[in-house]
Amino acid sequence: MEYIQDVILLCLYVDDLVITGSNEIALHKLKGKLNSEFEMTDLGELAYFLGIEFLRTDQGIIMHQQRYITEVLERFKMQNCNPALVPVEGNPKQDLHLAQEPANATVFRQMVGCLRFVCHSIPELAYGAGMISRHMANPTQVHMTAAKRMLRYLKGTLNYGILFPTQKVNDQLQLVGYSDSDWGGDKEDRRSTSAYTFFFCDAPISWSSKKQEVVALSTCEAEYIVACNAACQGKWLTSLLSELKVEEDMKIELRIDNKSAINLAKNPVSHGRSKHIETRYHFLRDQVSKKKVELVHCNTEI
Repeated sequence: MEYIQDVILLCLYVDDLVITGSNEIALHKLKGKLNSEFEMTDLGELAYFLGIEFLRTDQGIIMHQQRYITEVLERFKMQNCNPALVPVEGNPKQDLHLAQEPANATVFRQMVGCLRFVCHSIPELAYGAGMISRHMANPTQVHMTAAKRMLRYLKGTLNYGILFPTQKVNDQLQLVGYSDSDWGGDKEDRRSTSAYTFFFCDAPISWSSKKQEVVALSTCEAEYIVACNAACQGKWLTSLLSELKVEEDMKIELRIDNKSAINLAKNPVSHGRSKHIETRYHFLRDQVSKKKVELVHCNTEI
């Protein structure tokens, strides 16, 4: 089979296009063909796409949403608010399900929608946005205060973004993931919250914060479940990178802070502490045995 050296990637969303590739001549030919078939306007180098801005620097490309965040703050009259150092309180109130004064549900849902969109460039908002999203049906003033706190955090981090560093020819391509969970973090149904982040070439490319579907009986089980979900995401990312002609059969390095979960994934023997875990979560054990995923202990304090 002939090896394809030149690659052209075309990203299409409704009538917005982003085109990139490894051969500038081939890119010009493609643009000419598209322009002959459709009415198009070439806006030049990528700078703004679907509310996300891109800034090219000597270190690499920075992806941010400063313009969108400014518009959001003005929309909710928070442009002159005091900045917050962190998006979520360190010890959030555990009685959010108790009777509280109701808030404007329409405004609250608009805030949540805006915050979730900002998560595309500010990953640390994912946890807080997920927490308040659980109260979309009946929000109270407590939930509204939590949403406004995240807007205050955005006020102080307008110049934040994600840096995709410029890669050198000899740089090693590696996909590294981090996963973690809180055991029984939700005081209403006692389900844990899973979180994972994947880095490719020292840049975050995928992240998630989501409540688990089952109640974990131990921290080991909670960590094992989130590690499985992260392994599934990592498997999809390697498949995507393969389609983009980046690298074939890339190994995933998954770093977690629970040694019991690592041992459970490596030991196929079922015992009383793990026999109740649903079969689908043992996908992690399968990937570890096939050496597709490497589990590494990561000390939380480091």
